[in-house]
This record gives sequence, C-alpha cells and structure tokens, in this order.
Amino acid sequence: MPAALAAPATTILMPGDPGWDDARQAWSLSVDQHPAAVALPASAQDVVGVMRFARRYGLRVAAQGTGHNAAPLGPLADTILIKTERMRRVSIDPAARIARAEAGAVWLEVVEAAAEHGLAALAGSSPDVGVVGYTIGGGMSWLGRAYGLSANNVQAVEVVTADGHLLRADAGTETDLFWALRGGGGSFGVVTAIELRLFPIAEVYAGLLWWPADQAAEVLQAWRELTQPGLPVEFTTAARLLNVPPVCDLPAALRGKSFVVIDVIHLGTPAEADRLLAPLRALRPVTDTVGTIPVQALSHLHMDPEGPTAGTGDGLMLASLPAEAIDTLVRVAGPRAGTPLTVVEQRLVGGEMKRVRPANGALAAVDADYAFFAAGPAPFPQAAAAVARSVAEVQSAMSPWAARQMYLNLAETHRRPGSFWTPEAYDRLRRIKAAVDPGNLIRSNHPIPPTREGTPS
Repeated sequence: MPAALAAPATTILMPGDPGWDDARQAWSLSVDQHPAAVALPASAQDVVGVMRFARRYGLRVAAQGTGHNAAPLGPLADTILIKTERMRRVSIDPAARIARAEAGAVWLEVVEAAAEHGLAALAGSSPDVGVVGYTIGGGMSWLGRAYGLSANNVQAVEVVTADGHLLRADAGTETDLFWALRGGGGSFGVVTAIELRLFPIAEVYAGLLWWPADQAAEVLQAWRELTQPGLPVEFTTAARLLNVPPVCDLPAALRGKSFVVIDVIHLGTPAEADRLLAPLRALRPVTDTVGTIPVQALSHLHMDPEGPTAGTGDGLMLASLPAEAIDTLVRVAGPRAGTPLTVVEQRLVGGEMKRVRPANGALAAVDADYAFFAAGPAPFPQAAAAVARSVAEVQSAMSPWAARQMYLNLAETHRRPGSFWTPEAYDRLRRIKAAVDPGNLIRSNHPIPPTREGTPS
C-alpha cells in the first residue's frame, strides 16, 4: 500500500515507518494497538479519501480521537485506524449558543472557548477526553442532571459514511443517521465535526470535600442519603474512594495516602447547596474547597490524569444504592480491603439524564440512578491483571444493584451490544447500520452488527 493518499495532507503510516509507534498508540497506554495502517487526516475531505482508500484495499476502518477507551476495539489487524488528532478547530457562535468542534478536539478546548462568551458546554469530567467520542456515546456531564445527556444536546453532526460521502445530519436532514449518532456510538460512519448546544453559565458553586479513608463508611452513608429522590437537578455529586499512588510529583500531603472524596457541583445559590451539604460537613472534612468558581474550572475539579496513562478499569450502572450497597462497597474496596485500585467511584445520574424526551436520540435516557467505575494502574501486564481481577471482584459485589441498561462510555470490557440501549432502540440501530454500512466496513467500541439482510453473505 502507498505511504500517502493523493491528498498530500493525509498521511498513512505502515508498520516500520518513522513515527509508527507514536501514531498507533492510544491515550490509554495499557492498550497495545496494532492496526494494519494509521491515517492522520487534517480535514473532512482527507477522511473521505481515507475511506475510499480502505475500500480499495479491503480494509475496515476505525476512528479514534484520543483513545481513552481503546480496549473494546479489539484486534485491528485488518483495520486502518483513523486518528483525528490533527482536526482540532473549535468555533463558537455566541448568539446561537452553539459550539462546532472538529473530530480531534478535546473538551478543554471547547470549554475554554465557550467560557470566553459566558457559556458552558456539557463537558466530561476529564479535560483531555475527545468531544466526539464522549458525545456519540452519550455524555454524562457535571451539568447533565439539569440539561440532559450531551448526545441529546447535539445540533448537527458531520460524518463520512462507509461509501465515502460527507453528510450533514441534523433534525431535518439524514434524520435516521442523526438519531443513531446521538448515543448510538461510532458504528455508523466517521464523524468529522459536531455542533453542540451551549448554556449561559459563567460560574458554579463547586469543589471537593476530603476525609481520611477510615471515615469511608459514615461519609458514604451520609452521601447516599443526600442523593435520595428529591435532590434538585441543579445539584450533582460523586463519591470516591481514592488511593493516591506514591508518586514523587504529587503533593506530600496526598502521596501514598487514602481518602474518601465527595465532588460537589451546584448551579443554584450557595445557600441552597450549603443546606444540602450540612450533614456531610458535620462529619468534619479535613479539606473543604467548595466555593464559587468559573465554570471552566470544572474541567480540573475531578483531578483526572491529563496526558496518556497506563490504567485498567471498568464500569457498571446502578439502579439503586441502598445502605447495604454502601456496606458492601466499603467491605470490598475500602481501606481494609487491600485492593490495587486507585479509585472506586459512584456518580449520581438521574434528573434530565433519566428523562426521555420525544426529540432525543438513540440513547434517549440513562435508565439508572448511579454510575459506578473502578480503576487502577497498569504499567506492566502483571499489574494490569491484578487490577482487572480487583475491578471484576468489586463489580461482582455491586451487581445485586446493577441496572438493566449499561452505559457505553463506562464499558472498558466487552459487553453484549444490546445492553446499552432499549430493545426497540437497538433494533432500529441495527437497521440503520445495515442501511449505511451494508459491508460492515466501520468498526467501533462495542460495535453494532447489521441486521441479517445487511450482512454480506
């Protein structure tokens, strides 16, 4: 195969080419990707050329913005991996309250551009997660309880289909494709740009409450009581068991220690949030950073690693979180459990993210009240295996409270594809997949197989 397409800006690298190892690497350093080739397009037209190139040489195609959740892609031996990292342009229309982001843009770039106009995006908690992958998988933002899933706040999607055509899908054009791309994942084409609604938010009341890990049982039970029905949708929160690794570049007060941490984000008045937080503050956190901050500071609130990291984790959606579930969690993942996990987290969902609206997309709502995630470092295979075992043990312990529906962006191991959507939505997604990609050229995380009539014989 030639090293470049006719379009000079579109580089295609092969094994052995200079820069190959850097090009094939995902953000998740624990995933060792070996595609047949890597394409580095700089524009939507470059992606069109790559798609035609793949068809010419009998390759499948997978798109990747950052590769935070790369493991479910699986073996890529027959695949050209389209890395969109060079497609980074972001523009804001402040009058329409719309952001347009190319496929390689990460959330921090959109958040900071929107904040210049007093606007906020439904961003993820990590600043360097890709906007497109997060959004087409659903998108549970810190602001989502008030405004819904990011996928259901998409104005339009620009996508290259399997036959090499660049389309714009919105509420009036390519409506089936528009529906599928809002929460249906990446099985339907290579997204080259996305338009997202913004909201007039300049400041939030937010921060972290910290306790030593030996207070986990009482703190998590108080947090659980806070999150029961009736909590305003303007208020969202997460609870984490955090084991800070003994890394030299971390503050000495944190290094090698364990904590229980509560994240707090409130769109209402500080007085309202303070009233809700009173039972937690009565437990005397050692650190309380909750205060009024610029909305763009939410990008760093969660303290997610910024830059490629070797780690292993997996998620679970919870239908409920009774007191017994908290007792179980502390037993299997608390300070006396001795796990290699660095974080075990429960995040409140509900609100608008759980509410089905007629105009919503394939993921009309998240049918769960909490999102659960556990992860740990995986710098070498033995560590990865130990962490994976611990993640599986914690998941198994929490499974009595699991929701029927899984959430695409939390699943870092293979799941039954139909588990991410309602049966009706999954059937429709398969029909759309058969129509737009009858040859099953496009592969993605947790791919949707086409219906039988769309599968080549």
